Amino acid sequence: MSPDERDQKPASAYDAIAGFYDAWSGSVVEDIGFYVELARAAGGRVIELGVGTGRIAVPVAQLGIEVTGIDSSQAMLDLCAERASQAGVRELLDLRVGDLRAPPDIGAVPLVMVPFRAYLHLENDTERLAALRAAFSLLEPGGQLVFDVFRPSTRDVTETHGKWLEREPGIWERADWDTVAQELVLSVRREKDQTVMHLHWAEVEDWRLLLLVAGFEVVGEFGWFDRRPLAQGEDMIWIARRPTEPAPASR
Repeated sequence: MSPDERDQKPASAYDAIAGFYDAWSGSVVEDIGFYVELARAAGGRVIELGVGTGRIAVPVAQLGIEVTGIDSSQAMLDLCAERASQAGVRELLDLRVGDLRAPPDIGAVPLVMVPFRAYLHLENDTERLAALRAAFSLLEPGGQLVFDVFRPSTRDVTETHGKWLEREPGIWERADWDTVAQELVLSVRREKDQTVMHLHWAEVEDWRLLLLVAGFEVVGEFGWFDRRPLAQGEDMIWIARRPTEPAPASR
């Protein structure tokens, strides 16, 4: 690849689909109320990692809550700023480019949110632990990290593997699953615009252990946004707290 080609390569997999991201994800609304209510209860500025186009952040800001939104895609942040301006809350959003594993140092808050399975972009336990420790460092003592992830069901893998399916009108999606490596290669396209995302899942016990190693107390683990118990389904919603006192040093 030439230097010119490298310069033209999108910085984020989402840059290529930013223009139709909202159409692609528009049917995903079940998590909005869940995160908005947590932000309301937090009592202060919140941080959203993987803020995207503001699907969660703008409704939070409409409550008068300041949101610092971090995303790897400048194109998505530009759309988020536009959406916030249209909603009359642009001044409440501080939008910055950053990485899940090393977000900008933006001060401690009572709540860090990571919606819409953003942690699936982390390739392995090393990256997951780095991201969880980074989130821990952004929290006040007693503050909470909230995120959702998934692991696929056998039925989902069987029904979607290797097939182009029309997710929304004119927007096509293909899932290629590797259940041994626990990797999903997700291709998304509309007309000439296309991107490929490499997503990686982990099991319940893995997330629980990683949270504990990162220093968190797990205070909630649910199977859906209505807070039903975590079972053997696909979805996991985690609420973890930074302890108010440092953990005792191990001997």
